[in-house]
Amino acid sequence: MAGTEWDKEMKKIDRQLESISDDALISTSGAKAPAEKAKIVEVQRSTTTFGVFARLMLAVLLGVGMLFWPYSARCGPGLFAFLFASGMVAVGGVWSAVWTWRHRSVQAHVLSLLLVIWGLVLAGLEILPRTGYAAPTAQHPATWMCS
Repeated sequence: MAGTEWDKEMKKIDRQLESISDDALISTSGAKAPAEKAKIVEVQRSTTTFGVFARLMLAVLLGVGMLFWPYSARCGPGLFAFLFASGMVAVGGVWSAVWTWRHRSVQAHVLSLLLVIWGLVLAGLEILPRTGYAAPTAQHPATWMCS
């Protein structure tokens, strides 16, 4: 190996690469058949953008509605209903994130991910004081059930 002239070897490799077409260099084993491509295009066409944004708007409305939660969420059934609804905000965000990802809608996808975070934050505000990871307050006591 000590006597190998690397400049000559590299020039030889460059000549070989120049003599081969780009199509021969790039493997087409992963390419989809025309029938598969047509099927994918048809699925994307059958799912309308309206459907994607309708899913997103349902999740957004639920997320905004959580700000106006009308019941007491301090303990008991009201707390569990609030936690369930907070979970549904996160699930709705994931649901819309999947569809916005498939339709390559960047802003809608970011909004979907923010909804997931919003649902987790809402649930975390109620769960963390009750598990000892946050200081309990009058609004968020350390108890799950009402006495």
